[in-house]
Amino acid sequence: MDNRREEGPADARGLVRAGVVLLTVTCAAAAYRSAAAGDVGSVAFVIVTYGALLLLLRFLRAYELVMAAPEAAADDRVRLIRRKVWALCTLLTAMFAWKVAGVVPWPVAIGVWAAAAATSAGGFVLMFR
Repeated sequence: MDNRREEGPADARGLVRAGVVLLTVTCAAAAYRSAAAGDVGSVAFVIVTYGALLLLLRFLRAYELVMAAPEAAADDRVRLIRRKVWALCTLLTAMFAWKVAGVVPWPVAIGVWAAAAATSAGGFVLMFR
């Protein structure tokens, strides 16, 4: 007789909550340090990326729930959620590429932007084709 529980999304709730709390604390600390230094651009970057990450987590959870439904494969909600996930991933990729490209020499910056474009294009192909 096997008494093990099946692992699933309900078992990971505590881990996800701990991750969100850690993300919130680190983003608040980064925003505070940037604001104290008078760097408004960095404060805006932290706030926008934090919001995008929270939205991404929300939409990924919604995707899990929709896919668990029996008739999920033909559902328009799946396509809508996929579009939102791809858009948020592309936004985050572009924002981090912008930050990295700003502190490296221009030949490396070209490579950073090329990698970001390839990542976004590859994600589009994998999600929608």
